[in-house]
Amino acid sequence: MHTIILQFFRGITGILFVFSGFVKLVDPQGSAYKFEEYFGGDVLNLEGLISFALPFSIVLILTELILGIALLLGYRTKTTLWCLFGITTLFLCLTGYSAIFDKVTDCGCFGDAIKLTAWETFYKNIIFLMLIVWMMIKHDQIKPLFSKNITQPILMASVFSSLYVIYHVLTYLPLIDFRPYAIGKNIRAGMVYQEDGEIPPVHDFYLESETDDLTDVILDAPKAILMVANHLEHVDGEAWKELIKLSNKATDKGYLVYLLSSSSTALVSKTKEENTLPFDVLFCDGTTLKTMIRANPGILGLHQGTVVFKENWKNIKEIKW
Repeated sequence: MHTIILQFFRGITGILFVFSGFVKLVDPQGSAYKFEEYFGGDVLNLEGLISFALPFSIVLILTELILGIALLLGYRTKTTLWCLFGITTLFLCLTGYSAIFDKVTDCGCFGDAIKLTAWETFYKNIIFLMLIVWMMIKHDQIKPLFSKNITQPILMASVFSSLYVIYHVLTYLPLIDFRPYAIGKNIRAGMVYQEDGEIPPVHDFYLESETDDLTDVILDAPKAILMVANHLEHVDGEAWKELIKLSNKATDKGYLVYLLSSSSTALVSKTKEENTLPFDVLFCDGTTLKTMIRANPGILGLHQGTVVFKENWKNIKEIKW
């Protein structure tokens, strides 16, 4: 009976870590944003580490995936369990701090796929820490499923395939979009408050020019293209050329075309002048822009507020009108 319970603990813990790593794997930039939040001055006050948020994100993704797979395969069980104990203890302390002092409302442990509060994550970590300790005590009863000659190539293939996926989604867009701006989602519908009073998934979507709020105009438009450049200073000349071509083509087809940014008014004016942009630039909250699309710049196509396509500017020729 104890053996059955032990194998159950092993399976559920391994699956949890594989799932946690996978939902981050398809969107590593989202995990990087969460690291930036934790490193911020009002949380851990480690702002010097913010520039390393993406490497930290990639290391965490690979660690969770490989440890989860290794536990399921029974590879070097004692070492694997000690690593799981260490990472779970670390995040137990981190989420406990966040919960007690109300620092980070969503820990990001399951990316955007499943939202957990800091307290929910804290209790989850306690439970799995107990499971890991139990397995550490009984580790000699966890037998490998295959020989090392089979297990090691599986782990190596997992590492290299994960690195390829990370490269691909950072170059283009996440393979799976769990956010409220995914293709097929209606932005206006995402802004509606539910009866339980829970904050809607879209709650900071305001598109403003220097004089007007154009949110409703754009969401009501039968055809609109929003080009997102959260940080204008990071957009290179080649990207501007492609965006201008896209704007001209879209305008001829009857689309409303705007660029969204959270950059300063001075930088917006400078950018428009230097690149002779034929479209207006609207201000939008920076966090909202990072949620909308993981590209700088990226492109969203809307039909009466429903997202009909999303592309990184590098993949701009793939847009289907």
